[in-house]
Amino acid sequence: MPEPRPADAVASRAEPGDPEAPSDGPHRDPTLSRRAERVVVRDQVLTVPNALSALRLALVPVFFWLVLHDHDGWALAVLAVSGFTDYLDGDLARRWGQVSRVGQLLDPVADRLYILATLLGLAWRDVVPWWLVGLVVGRDVLLSFTIPVLARYGYGPLPVHFLGKAATFCLLYAFPLLLLAQISGPVAQPALVIGWAFAWWGVGLYWWAGWLYVRQVRDVVRQG
Repeated sequence: MPEPRPADAVASRAEPGDPEAPSDGPHRDPTLSRRAERVVVRDQVLTVPNALSALRLALVPVFFWLVLHDHDGWALAVLAVSGFTDYLDGDLARRWGQVSRVGQLLDPVADRLYILATLLGLAWRDVVPWWLVGLVVGRDVLLSFTIPVLARYGYGPLPVHFLGKAATFCLLYAFPLLLLAQISGPVAQPALVIGWAFAWWGVGLYWWAGWLYVRQVRDVVRQG
């Protein structure tokens, strides 16, 4: 069986107009080329950015406990700290040349755990319906079946499509806003409306990105 190839060794399938699509040939943007050359992914584990990512993960159960017990103000404070460390670890990794495979794995895992923790906590409190939890979790469960398929052909997980990043962005804003709406005050109603808007956009984009990911897996299988 061939050795699994890392995700960055797999060229993602670029859609027309995709800003992340590589541009080959004489018209390639030299600025993008220089930026790609500067970012070197290393195999380091013990780095400051990775320690910040580990801190984010360690705060997930604390955040979940706070949400379950209606300590919404403290839960939002923990979420704010997590968001700041998320920005900081990425910035430091690029500045200090410590972009690592471990960090690239920990960041999306932490994002999904915070989304899941917020969703489960709000569903337990009857703030959001359980079928919404099923839509978000069901998509990830569906895509988990692609992992053994890719492994069979010697690939690791494929690069994330930019729509997947947009969906995660929407969900990371949606559920904290719905959490903020549970705190009485003048911001509660606007937070509720905007939160649900982000939630619906996020779920729609989440499934669209999942469909594109399945297409990428299909193309890899055909080539294999």
